[in-house]
Amino acid sequence: MSNTSRKSLTSVNPLVETRDVIAMKERTGNLYESIVVVSRRANQIAVTMKEELHRKLDEFTVHGDNLEEVHENKEQIEISRIYERMANPCLQAMNEFNDEQIYYRKK
Repeated sequence: MSNTSRKSLTSVNPLVETRDVIAMKERTGNLYESIVVVSRRANQIAVTMKEELHRKLDEFTVHGDNLEEVHENKEQIEISRIYERMANPCLQAMNEFNDEQIYYRKK
């Protein structure tokens, strides 16, 4: 994820808000189509975030067989906290949908 997209994703309010379903319906003509568009984008965001988090945390993995040694790494904890503070992928996708940043088409 680029820095600009990460800034936009972290600026999303992490609290759940009520949404205007009539406005959602007007975008695609059908409320359920709008929900499908948002849910597919949320899945894309979730996969991207998961891959990025695993890539960052792989730097801290220890490839040893000793399970007794667990090291606390402050950088690893900070990375985890950043991702915990980020908004849910569904909220991020809904924000993109409302800001008309999602491209979709019917088959």
